[in-house]
Amino acid sequence: MSRLQITRFCLAKTPCLPRLQGVPSRLVARAAFSTSSRRQLMETTGFTDEQLTVREAISNICAKFPNTYWQEHDQQEKDPKEFHAALAKDGWLGIALPESHGGAGLGISEATMMMQTITQSGAGMAGAQAIHANVYATQPLAKFGTKEQLETTIPNIINGTWRTCFGVTEPNTGLETLKLKTLATKTADGYSITGQKIWITCAQVASKMILLARTTPLEEVKKSSEGLSLFCIDLNRDQPGLDMRKIKKMGGRAVDANEVFFDNYQIPADALIGEENQGFKIILHGMNAERCLLAGEALGLGYAALERASQYARERVVFGRPIGQNQGVAHPLADAYMNLEAAKLATYHAARLYDNNDGSVPFHSIGVACNSAKYLAAEAAFKACERAVLAHGGMGYAMEFDVERYLRECLVPRIAPVSREMILNYISEKVLEMPRSY
Repeated sequence: MSRLQITRFCLAKTPCLPRLQGVPSRLVARAAFSTSSRRQLMETTGFTDEQLTVREAISNICAKFPNTYWQEHDQQEKDPKEFHAALAKDGWLGIALPESHGGAGLGISEATMMMQTITQSGAGMAGAQAIHANVYATQPLAKFGTKEQLETTIPNIINGTWRTCFGVTEPNTGLETLKLKTLATKTADGYSITGQKIWITCAQVASKMILLARTTPLEEVKKSSEGLSLFCIDLNRDQPGLDMRKIKKMGGRAVDANEVFFDNYQIPADALIGEENQGFKIILHGMNAERCLLAGEALGLGYAALERASQYARERVVFGRPIGQNQGVAHPLADAYMNLEAAKLATYHAARLYDNNDGSVPFHSIGVACNSAKYLAAEAAFKACERAVLAHGGMGYAMEFDVERYLRECLVPRIAPVSREMILNYISEKVLEMPRSY
């Protein structure tokens, strides 16, 4: 769905259409706009018409995939390929990519709303992770890719023909990205890749990987941020030198996580994105965006858990009264709601700063906002999911009520792509001017 289509959708959903023809969606009266179902708890005041349109359109798609779909795919560890295809069909995988490349031309604010709506629908982190890399990992490709990459790779990712994954994390470096060891050695025809990546989501079903690898040994670079290069590579299972092993994990079981091994895996020279040895600077352009997306995903999970818990507390009768009538049940849920609302404000403030950056906002300030949003949203989601399980009592432990799945999955945004502790380190150093602790 392009920006123009979304604008038309906004106007079509508004009464008195003839009088409003040609009026930008942002000027349409907010009260007349049709929003998503009233069952959802999040307060939507203050969002733009485009954000609310995205929320409604994605909700309509997600409604075709009930909780039973996600329960089955979680328990059977089965990839939600139908869900991925449904989003690709209407072009949503290109929500934040330029219209010139077949994308919608929208911002990270709208993409964050999309990811939140997906998790909030009941799809949880599994639904979000099924498309997360398609939204985030393509950003550096769109900005720095060659003409051929832009004309071939991006359209095929948007239309769902090719799924993608992001290959950065390594088992022996973790958050020390500048010390990555996977090596891309130049050959006569391209590069030979040798090394290991870990926690690579959707590698089993991906056709492409956005890979960060070392092209100059660490001891030979002048700055630690140099010597890394970014590639868009084919994952050819029939080609020698590639091995993938699934990791059994606690949550998000519908999507695969993997160790990926490269042993002299050959890739062509035109797989390089941007300039050689500048890969770290290239991916920096997307890190703040990913913080916003993860924050949105965490929020959706928290709201979904709270919706389930509040409904259960209204309906479950013990000792002749609904358990929600007891403050010991109601107050923890009310507290969790306020935490989610506060984190929501931080999240969309950060996304707005990211989208509206015309040079007037320091990069440092955007980084602080995006990291803070990710931290606050992840913590708020954890609180909501934990309390949702406890509000259900014994049934919170049962798969049929979904909240146990939400609790398992809400640990993902607390840990990835950067830990809580590293965000606290960042704020301590960059904002409070404390001595660096690592």
